[in-house]
Amino acid sequence: MTRRALVVRGGWDGHQPEAATDLFIPFLREQGYEVRVETDNEVYADAETMAGTDLVLQCVTMSQISGPALTGLRAAVEAGTGLAGWHGGIADSYRASSDYLQLVGGQFATHPGKEPHLRVGDGSDNFLRHTIELTDLGREHPVTAGLDDVELETEQYWVLHDDLIDVLATTTHPAPEWHPWHRPVTSPAVWTRRWGAGRVFVATPGHSVDVLEHPTVRTIVERGLLWASR
Repeated sequence: MTRRALVVRGGWDGHQPEAATDLFIPFLREQGYEVRVETDNEVYADAETMAGTDLVLQCVTMSQISGPALTGLRAAVEAGTGLAGWHGGIADSYRASSDYLQLVGGQFATHPGKEPHLRVGDGSDNFLRHTIELTDLGREHPVTAGLDDVELETEQYWVLHDDLIDVLATTTHPAPEWHPWHRPVTSPAVWTRRWGAGRVFVATPGHSVDVLEHPTVRTIVERGLLWASR
């Protein structure tokens, strides 16, 4: 039986929603999925389409979502449709919607920056060398089992979250003198979430295509897509 994946992409262009999702569409097809691509999240309001969708891969940073579309997405996930994504495409979507944030379980808050004298005025000011560290659960979970911690130089997401998520990997923000917090802060970097009959997968690395091409990050995302799917 053919499984169906719905790729919904758009929002802020800085996260390269087309190029980023294009990395994984061939993988989904190789895994036997029929893939449909949409650039308008209003597809979530189509109950028939959503009922026949086994996996939603969303890459929509910021943007907005209508009431009917959000209701449709939540209902589909609760009924068993998987929801998966990375970075701002899932963890920084629809900031004004508390119901969306509850569904996903974590929301981007900030990405700390370099020392002020090292900043040049572009996005690289927020590229920090940091480590994504597997948790004890992550060392056993099918999404991350057998993988090693990974060191990246890219945006390091500080995430606001609740305790219904199952954290597979974390990253720790230091407390340098140029930022206002007073002790290191550990944020989830990879997590899963059960919602009704559905599954949600989130990886915070993925600011740019080169990060997604990192062998460990790519493996985590590919496994996460399959894990979340109905």
